[in-house]
Amino acid sequence: MEKKELVQFQEYQTDRFTKRIVFKEDKHTVFVLNFGPGQQLPVHKHPGASVYILFLEGSGIVTSDGREISVSQGDVVQISGDEDFSYRSGEGSNSSLYVTLINTPGEQYAQNI
Repeated sequence: MEKKELVQFQEYQTDRFTKRIVFKEDKHTVFVLNFGPGQQLPVHKHPGASVYILFLEGSGIVTSDGREISVSQGDVVQISGDEDFSYRSGEGSNSSLYVTLINTPGEQYAQNI
């Protein structure tokens, strides 16, 4: 068993979002994405993976295959790895997303940014 405090992974930068790996095992990765107001995660896919996102803090817009939904603290979203996915943080505050990636498609998806 291993316990970690999520607050140590909530690191914000004014010029770009951050990604901090929490756990990494075999083909599964857990990480926290942190966004300043208005920052964006570009459109991308996770081929062959399943993605689960818990919105820890803040609010924003998730776009998946062109469909937009508003999200805020406490919401949970599931995304298929073949969907085009992006996120835009709300203008009013920081946001943090707790992401579980099952069947990580490659090492580039499991690195700190």
